Amino acid sequence: MITTDICIIGAGPVGLFAVFEAGLLKMRCHLIDALPQVGGQLSEIYPHKPIYDIPGYPSINAQELVDNLMEQIKPFHPSFTLGERVEALERRADGSYDVIGSEKTVIHAQVVVIAGGLGSFEPRKPEIPGLADFEGRGVSYMVKNPELYRDKRIVIAGGGDSALDWTVFLSDIAREVTLIHRSDSFRGAPDSAEKVFALAESGKIHLLLQSNLTSVHGNGTLKQVGVTDKHKQEQRIETDALIPLFGLSPKLGPIAQWGLNIDKSAIAVDTTDYSTGVERIYAIGDINTYPGKLKLILCGFHEAALMAQSAFKYVHPAEKLSFKYTTVNGIHTF
Repeated sequence: MITTDICIIGAGPVGLFAVFEAGLLKMRCHLIDALPQVGGQLSEIYPHKPIYDIPGYPSINAQELVDNLMEQIKPFHPSFTLGERVEALERRADGSYDVIGSEKTVIHAQVVVIAGGLGSFEPRKPEIPGLADFEGRGVSYMVKNPELYRDKRIVIAGGGDSALDWTVFLSDIAREVTLIHRSDSFRGAPDSAEKVFALAESGKIHLLLQSNLTSVHGNGTLKQVGVTDKHKQEQRIETDALIPLFGLSPKLGPIAQWGLNIDKSAIAVDTTDYSTGVERIYAIGDINTYPGKLKLILCGFHEAALMAQSAFKYVHPAEKLSFKYTTVNGIHTF
């Protein structure tokens, strides 16, 4: 049992900034996210993408923004449950909630804040006969612990940033790395693509372009994958692990069953404080909707600030939230 003031579902940029706003009001936060690292879409899908609409930064790299947010909230000592999806929400008699994860983690909180971006992310799985039979037995759709692949033979399939970045990273850990991509060019960052080509030229990885992953084979555990080239010729590759990285599909998931007002796969909120209509539950960021809604990170930051002001009354019911200030030479000092 993890006890906290606010449980934030989603550790993307808006969820992280909510920790800062809550921390200023002396509220503790625990974040839970289905992804194995903080940052949400920024870290998982496009870590190298430049972002141009963050105040004070003409341009900032997506991963750099996440790193800065983590540095900003460090003084408030948030705790995290990563790589675990929220499965259920149970309300206690006193109005507080138990947030229950897929690995049976239980987080007891006075307030629940849904900051799940577009919802929980589920991997896009290639349509290969028998693939599901090897899930957890050699087939994984995310790299949660790179050390599991040390000195192993691994096959990665995909052409985006995740496939490129993990190919580069695991080339120093695995005994053998093969990257399969259906095209002869990559969708990911040019710098990462250059590194992959350089690794292939030096013989450190095997690179199969214009090829498709078409079959999986083994007896209980994965032993081989079948790869078909542009000439429709299939070869079998001996491997200990297959990591298909074809992106993530956002889904609202179990949140849709919590009695919230859902409008076109988003949660309708009151713009006074971004409450959902269910007491002590708020929704901020891309997962909410209201008239005039803009799906921008900076809008989520604004929503996080107002949410924290409202949540204070549930966390500190005996206290009154007020700001006293004096004016010196026209400057307000709190």
